[in-house]
Amino acid sequence: MSETESIVKLVKESVRAGKAILGYRESIKFLKTNKPKFVIIAENAPDNIKDDIYYAVDDKKKIKVFEGTSRELGTLCGKPFPVTTIVIKK
Repeated sequence: MSETESIVKLVKESVRAGKAILGYRESIKFLKTNKPKFVIIAENAPDNIKDDIYYAVDDKKKIKVFEGTSRELGTLCGKPFPVTTIVIKK
């Protein structure tokens, strides 16, 4: 299974289980006080968002880049809008 396929599976399972936080602002709020299992960022996310996420996460290995656009990431989550950042809670 490729990394992209594993990210897709992880996102779908987490959204279904209610363990995903969608969106940049909500993700930053969570990261200030909690430790994530994973953070997924859309490939086309603006550099300032990527910088903020990388700064907020202690373990950089937990950050995965989704090889697709924010619109594709939003569709994957079942949302009709773009999603640049997803935090998977432990």
